[in-house]
Amino acid sequence: MNKADSERMAGILERMGYKQAEEELQADLVLYNTCTIRDNAEQKVYSYLGRQALRKKLFPQLKLIVAGCVAQQEGESLLRRVPELDLVMGPQHANRLETLLNKVETGQQVLATEELYIIEDLTTARRDSSICAWVNVIYGCNERCTYCVVPSVRGKEQSRTPPAIKREIENLANTGFKEVTLLGQNIDAYGRDLPGTTPQGRKKNTLTDLLYYIHDIEGIERIRFATSHPRYFTSRLIEACAELPKVCEHFHIPFQSGDDEILNQMRRGYKIKTYKKIIGRIRELMPNASITADVIVAFPGETNEQFQRSLSLVEEIGFDQLNTAAYSPRPNTPAALWPNQIPEEIKIERLRKLNSLVEIKAKERNVRYKDRVEEVLAENTNPKDKQQLMGRTRTNRLTFFPKVDNQGNSYKPGDLVKVRVKDIRAFSLSGVIEN
Repeated sequence: MNKADSERMAGILERMGYKQAEEELQADLVLYNTCTIRDNAEQKVYSYLGRQALRKKLFPQLKLIVAGCVAQQEGESLLRRVPELDLVMGPQHANRLETLLNKVETGQQVLATEELYIIEDLTTARRDSSICAWVNVIYGCNERCTYCVVPSVRGKEQSRTPPAIKREIENLANTGFKEVTLLGQNIDAYGRDLPGTTPQGRKKNTLTDLLYYIHDIEGIERIRFATSHPRYFTSRLIEACAELPKVCEHFHIPFQSGDDEILNQMRRGYKIKTYKKIIGRIRELMPNASITADVIVAFPGETNEQFQRSLSLVEEIGFDQLNTAAYSPRPNTPAALWPNQIPEEIKIERLRKLNSLVEIKAKERNVRYKDRVEEVLAENTNPKDKQQLMGRTRTNRLTFFPKVDNQGNSYKPGDLVKVRVKDIRAFSLSGVIEN
């Protein structure tokens, strides 16, 4: 979500006539797009700002901006802490960057953190890739997980309309993009704030309906989506993914804890039995599907037995990859105020054990690719070996392969290439082009 926001804001700046500076400390406008999901990300912001504040004393015309979730969370207190800032703007204001900068030009110090309806103008993004694109389909989150700061910084759910999403994807296809990833903080909630029901009484604009609606856009070869919530991940959605050829067999479904009592305290709204049922149905219909997830260790009050249940779930399911984190208290969340916080040394030890298991299971999962032919969408040249391309399988495995096959045919970014996998690692593959 933050990467997509950054691309949109970069596009607005380019439209205004700005060019990207080679060095951060040479730029005459610096914008930090921030994350507050964990404390260490937030602390980095203040470190960067300290350097820029010193610069501004010598270079008063420097424009200094903090955007994103830290801006939304801290608001006016951020201006008090770093008075050199010109603009503090929450994520809902990303599309208003030009308007807000015009206010700065008049000499104002601007704070934009009020909740508002997101303006529908996403066609100006400066994409980091010319092959794969992020497409926001729903903003915000209405869940109230006890550890999570997202709803308070990204606001209420706001779904874009299907025609607006389709227009954006058609424009991407017309400019050569081959893959889109539909984005939402809770993407399975897409459409529940849009009007309309079917004759059968279900919501008319669900994520499943959206996948069918955009599937046949000419030029788009692959469709992905993230991030899912087990509470809303339906059998109908799984069946649609199995049925629609362009939808990739990769599912990112956070489970957060392997213990039902911890899930209840997190206010996640499902049990591990439900989670296992979802994974079972995916693997029944798509046996080679890749499953990735998020998990938190050392949530307040987590016992060693409860932590072991998370390890057991990782062992049992065999995830292709996991985003792991030790619990980090966040402002304005219930769990941050609970007295049963876990000591730092236990957090570190549990995270170490989990990461060790994750790497083992990831490599075990990768064994299935050995000597198999996989369809890889070439995305770029390997920066460490200019004779290689790098891209991802449909299951989202990073794969390296030569630019030229054994018959002398050359390949380039944007090509769909059949690659026979020869080498496997925990988090990537290498292979040769299969003629």
